[in-house]
Amino acid sequence: MAFLILVIGDLHIPDRALDIPAKFKKLLAPGKISQTLCLGNLTDRSTYEYLRTIAPDLKIVRGRMDVEATSLPLTSVVTHGNLRIGFLEGFTLVSNEPDLLLAEANRLDVDVLCWGGTHKFECFEYMDKFFVNPGSATGAFTTTAASWAVNLGSNGGEGQKEQDKGFDEDEEVVPSFCLMDVQGISLTLYVYQLRKDEKGVENVAVEKVTYTKPVEPTGAGGAAAGAGAAASGAASVSSS
Repeated sequence: MAFLILVIGDLHIPDRALDIPAKFKKLLAPGKISQTLCLGNLTDRSTYEYLRTIAPDLKIVRGRMDVEATSLPLTSVVTHGNLRIGFLEGFTLVSNEPDLLLAEANRLDVDVLCWGGTHKFECFEYMDKFFVNPGSATGAFTTTAASWAVNLGSNGGEGQKEQDKGFDEDEEVVPSFCLMDVQGISLTLYVYQLRKDEKGVENVAVEKVTYTKPVEPTGAGGAAAGAGAAASGAASVSSS
């Protein structure tokens, strides 16, 4: 059975979104996901409890809006197969430029870095490392870059008011989340996005991206065989 890792974040329930889309909840049925990496911005207890029903093994980092969750770490790392996967919300980063993300990946000593905060799915390979932003699972509206100057530890309500000024409710955010399947040195990423057709009908679109960790030349012979070995468990999630 495949060990599927859910990567999800920027939910902002109930402040900016009412709930995770029903079509997503149908896919995220209990018993299909082995571990959840949550990139923060849950903002309420009920969402936390819901994520635990998907997979009891729930790892969470603190997002910029999780002002009461001061005990949560800002970054965390898990290991699966031969890959180290780091994750964070991203508000501690100066920007999302590839070189800065690479520096964070090197600081955490990880092969894969997941970050959030932008509410937009993105993934790319850079300098032999793999970078993933799962977007917002609820399609919550985002804020302008200028509104991030908030001190989570002290500003409280005043900080919230300053962030409210940056809200852009007209900007369309495509709800999305990711599943990862790790096999040895290889990772298959399944991206789920809730898209609307020309008639406004919502459907879940699924894309697949693969990444293989480079190995030393002396060990390349056996490792390359695992590059396409991602299990089909995530695909069954999309069709159930």
